Amino acid sequence: MFDLTGFQRDLLYVVCGLDGPHGLAIKEEMEEYYEGEIHHGRLYPNLDTLVDKGLVEKAQKDRRTNIYSITRRGEREIAARNEWEQQYRAGEPSG
Repeated sequence: MFDLTGFQRDLLYVVCGLDGPHGLAIKEEMEEYYEGEIHHGRLYPNLDTLVDKGLVEKAQKDRRTNIYSITRRGEREIAARNEWEQQYRAGEPSG
């Protein structure tokens, strides 16, 4: 996950937290968090990057709508990130 942008990490967490969201639902969640409009030109290329990296799967719901879901690899990456963050929140950095 170290090679993702902050925006891509946030997208990954949103996809993980929602049940098979479509792009508009993801967009709405991100806009609420970022307190501003997220343009399609920013959202969908970043979702495609997550798909290309094997962290998210994209499936077609109908001819106009895709749905997204986290992959096992994506879940492992989030778990590893949470573990890494926890060591610093707990005040026990290694090394």
